[in-house]
Amino acid sequence: MTQFLFASDSFKGTISSARAAELLAQAARESFPHAHTTGIAVADGGEGTVEAVVAATGGVVRTATVCGPRGDAVQATYGILGDGSAIIEMAAASGLPLLGPSERDPRRTSTFGTGQLVAHALDDGARSITLAIGGSATNDGGMGCMRALGARFLDACGDELAGTGADLAHVARIDLDGMDERIAHTTFHVMCDVDNPLLGERGATRVFGPQKGATPAVVDELETGMERYAQVLGNTFSGFDPAAAGMGAAGGLGAAARAFLHAQLQPGIERVLDLVGFDELLVSCDLCVTGEGHADAQSAHGKVISGIAARCRRASVPCVAIVGGMDADACELLDVGVTALVPTVIDVCDLDDALAHAERNYLLAARRVFSLLALRP
Repeated sequence: MTQFLFASDSFKGTISSARAAELLAQAARESFPHAHTTGIAVADGGEGTVEAVVAATGGVVRTATVCGPRGDAVQATYGILGDGSAIIEMAAASGLPLLGPSERDPRRTSTFGTGQLVAHALDDGARSITLAIGGSATNDGGMGCMRALGARFLDACGDELAGTGADLAHVARIDLDGMDERIAHTTFHVMCDVDNPLLGERGATRVFGPQKGATPAVVDELETGMERYAQVLGNTFSGFDPAAAGMGAAGGLGAAARAFLHAQLQPGIERVLDLVGFDELLVSCDLCVTGEGHADAQSAHGKVISGIAARCRRASVPCVAIVGGMDADACELLDVGVTALVPTVIDVCDLDDALAHAERNYLLAARRVFSLLALRP
């Protein structure tokens, strides 16, 4: 029996990952009536990752009231997966979209709400927790998150700091006595798609601070504070290396997760594929179909298509990518495991028209793929 596996990223604003799988199954049955099809929702660690992984594993979405980046209460969701593990998007509690333009000041923001979500997941019994740490509004070195889990950041007088970006320059000592005891019995993974160190020209503050509202003067202030914070981390945790890849992710949350939680940092798509059991699904598969809204040079580096294609190549399974649009650089995907690239647009049109007919065009592209496959003897 012919077996097809469908695992496409969402086409932002038009077709969800789950809907893409439904359309592919419909088209496959027209040319292969007796085929067995399996569809899973996938994402690369960005927005929508919790929903995709929860759907793929038969889990549930939880909602909790936590502190937003500036301390205001927000309703944030996280996922408890089918095996009891948890997945959390830090952006749900500490993300930049939660703030208006006038509120964006990384001296005042904190990851405290992200730590609260971790605590909720621990209360739910999760002993394996995955953190997706893209889209942050913060540059607090992860202090807020760790405060929510029981760490205390003390100044030179022994007074506890709130754990915002402005407090980085005042940290003199870290008290770990109150850390949640369950952390020692929990495995943490961090979805991290940047390799920036904690400090310097490529570090958390200088690269990402301006995106979060920091002026040049504020960037200098925060960098000075981050240097002090890194020294304290080095004094507290043996072997801590601020220059390691990924330490600067999410305003330094990558560094805190590595130091306090002993987290393993992993590209987002790789972690998602592990969580949904992708390699097991590839066994005995005749073809995998993936895709995304627009394919370009970045698609070959750590995105959904490249991650899936690489695993298909290792398993010797052909991989077709159906994409909304593509530029010439998208052909780099053919070097990382994609067997064929199929754009959905079939006529000259503007972007609005393409988006308005996205589902129709996607189904037509899927039909083209499977009708061509049916030509094989």
